[in-house]
Amino acid sequence: MISFITGKIQFISKNSLTVLTPGGVGYEIFVSAVKAGNYRIGDTASLLTYMKVSDSAIDLYGFEEAEEKVFFGLLMTVSGIGPKSAMNILNLGSIDNIKSAIARKDVKYLTDVQGIGKKTAERLVVELQSKVGVSASGKMENAESQVMADVIDGLVSMGYSRDEVKNVVMDLEIKNKNTQQVLKEALRKLGKK
Repeated sequence: MISFITGKIQFISKNSLTVLTPGGVGYEIFVSAVKAGNYRIGDTASLLTYMKVSDSAIDLYGFEEAEEKVFFGLLMTVSGIGPKSAMNILNLGSIDNIKSAIARKDVKYLTDVQGIGKKTAERLVVELQSKVGVSASGKMENAESQVMADVIDGLVSMGYSRDEVKNVVMDLEIKNKNTQQVLKEALRKLGKK
């Protein structure tokens, strides 16, 4: 089992890195699209990995932090969620935002994932709601997550693409702000693009 890889990045695609180890072996490692954008060719990457062995392939999925790998494993405990779907779920945003969506039963947020339909999203909520846990500041995180979801929905209804909107909203500071304030900021940023 390959559980950790360190090496120089030789190639970057939308959702994977090819890492050359000091021993001269190159590995393709699937990462979230968000994380792939943080790397440059020639950078050194150190990733925790999950190895999926099937009849047709051996795939590696990489994570910068242990919490991310643990959450990835938790997602795969849900029937119908495999490694590719779990990685797509991690593309939704931060782990806290995803957990918050599960805790508040936000099926619509979860169906934004490629390959996740309404029934699978509902199953995800039912099976993981009690397992995601809410931190001591959970009420605030829940409120912030709801504001973010409301702003994204509002902007999409105005005709903006969901991907474009998500990228803008994720960069905004939403702490102690209501939906209207965050929406105004997002519209200002979208207007400058």
